[in-house]
Amino acid sequence: MQEPRDRYERQGTHREDVVVLVSDRRERAERLARGIALVLPCRVIEPGAALPSDRPIAFVVDLATDLAAERGSAWIVWLAERVRESGLPCLYLARGNAAQDMAAVRLLGTPTVIDPRQSAGIVPTLMRLVAESQARGQARGQARGQAGSGVSGRGRRTGGPPEARVERATALVTRLFEEAAAGRPPSPEEAEEGTRIVLDTVSEVGIRAWLDLVWRHDLQVYQHSLSVAGFAAAFAAELGFSRSDRQRLAKAALLHDVGKALIPQTILNKPGPLTPDEMAVMRRHAALGADLLAKEGAFEPEILDVVRYHHERLDGSGYPEGLKGARIGDLVRLVAICDVHSALTERRVYRAPLSAAEAAAIMQAQAGPLDPDLLRVYRPIIARAGAAAGGPSVLD
Repeated sequence: MQEPRDRYERQGTHREDVVVLVSDRRERAERLARGIALVLPCRVIEPGAALPSDRPIAFVVDLATDLAAERGSAWIVWLAERVRESGLPCLYLARGNAAQDMAAVRLLGTPTVIDPRQSAGIVPTLMRLVAESQARGQARGQARGQAGSGVSGRGRRTGGPPEARVERATALVTRLFEEAAAGRPPSPEEAEEGTRIVLDTVSEVGIRAWLDLVWRHDLQVYQHSLSVAGFAAAFAAELGFSRSDRQRLAKAALLHDVGKALIPQTILNKPGPLTPDEMAVMRRHAALGADLLAKEGAFEPEILDVVRYHHERLDGSGYPEGLKGARIGDLVRLVAICDVHSALTERRVYRAPLSAAEAAAIMQAQAGPLDPDLLRVYRPIIARAGAAAGGPSVLD
């Protein structure tokens, strides 16, 4: 039996833009395909089959199979990789089992989820996703056309050498924390600009080069925020997130520690372990940061959750509220992993940065408190980042 990848590559050369419908329920697939074909070309494939020779513009996944139980299936893994790598819209038709649906969502790279019982909404939702994807593609083309002038799609100046962009991002984050220290919410516009710099630069030069540039600045918590945002940008790409979802995750990571601006410097910069009283003060940063951002009213609830809960753990061992399991949102789980990785691999005044292997081992030992499924997806980022000499930072 040929491997799925080989079968795909040996398909014919005629290619058409199509929606790929993956289904193991033939009658329903035929009905759904007829509906999709009224507005977009559609090809149906069954489990074990190769992708069509046509050019996918979106995926629709309608499988009765428990994807969580089928993680060992070579075809399921192969399909999920193709979906994530493509960066194309993916519409997942939920089964109604929360645990199984969540497992499928993670495996496929956070697709758009819709209840198949609301069949009237499937085709319009698919049309919207394809239209948004094509609009993003056009915007990227326009941005490339503007690259010579160093102007982004929003008219912001984000071009120039990576070193200059990191300088700009560092200045923006420094200003965000200075505003926070004065009791003023950070500027949403500056947070957006900083996030775009992180996403564009990490996409261009890779996570290791980003870290090398960021860690030239011995700016403690500001540097940590840029490191975590870089890891988040790389993680979002690994998961196949859309541009808007990448922006949301990276922005949440950039702002996750803003509450530390309200913590005394003597505690933030202490070169050794904190006393219990000092630790209690340090742990206030999560709630302080979320409350500060809430005053602005321009930051999404999901970002506020990341700022407030990024130290929560699935087993209830975290803070500030000791949340467990499903009470901890996916965006929080993602940033928590990036935050731990950054803390382990930054240089501290009392120790050298850990190697990639050491960081991976420690993080794997925390599977359970940290989301084990997401940790599995994150491992390549640990390897790509390696170990670099960062500036001092604080884990808690």
